[in-house]
Amino acid sequence: MTWSIVARDPQTGHLGIAVASRFFAVGCAVPHIKGRVGAVATQAFVSPLYGTDGLKLLEEGKSPEEIIETLTARDDGRRQRQFHLIGASGRNAAYTGEICVDWAGHLVEDNVSVAGNMLAGPLVIAETLRVYKEKADEAAPLAERLLAAMDAGEAAGGDKRGKQSAAMVIYRDQDYAWLRIHADDHSDPLMELRRLYAVAQERFLHVAETMPTRENPHGMIDRRIIDQRIAEFEAAREVEGRPSASFATPLKPQ
Repeated sequence: MTWSIVARDPQTGHLGIAVASRFFAVGCAVPHIKGRVGAVATQAFVSPLYGTDGLKLLEEGKSPEEIIETLTARDDGRRQRQFHLIGASGRNAAYTGEICVDWAGHLVEDNVSVAGNMLAGPLVIAETLRVYKEKADEAAPLAERLLAAMDAGEAAGGDKRGKQSAAMVIYRDQDYAWLRIHADDHSDPLMELRRLYAVAQERFLHVAETMPTRENPHGMIDRRIIDQRIAEFEAAREVEGRPSASFATPLKPQ
């Protein structure tokens, strides 16, 4: 009841998943990522174990193909499941059970895969993949590639039942997400993801750069640096006449 894209940026090793569905809170069930390990999207008649156990098997060094064989072999419900995954090195694979609701299928290319079920047709995943690759060729940030790709899939018909929820999750090289945004119950969830991404750029993503990492458990502790970056962003936004995308930021009086 969903389509999703799983991608790895070969330049940085960053991992991302974007997903949309006519189903409540799809981001709570589909995306599973661990930095330096891999990413798994599990959907259709969803089994969260494909995500949690898939990551464990990736961390143990199993290939995506081996993981698909292992997880489907033990599952009597496999014929109505769908999942796709990528490892930290970029090796990827996908599985679509033969009784997933039509239209259902997947496409796998270097460092990216797209899969969906209960879709308007195969053009949904074809356009999602095409636009992702187009934006990658333009060297767009990973988040913008994922959002543009999902917009293209929606324009091609998306989930044949309509819209309700969407999510985007991006991990860099840590065990925590660099960005995780969800639109759980919305009339235009992909548009809402774009708004949330715009809000994240105002402050959150600047703060994310200060967070401790494995290599630097202190993080950036001089607040003046991050305060300056936020101030510069705010000044540029005001010069351009762009209002804040946040519902929580009051409009300044004219």
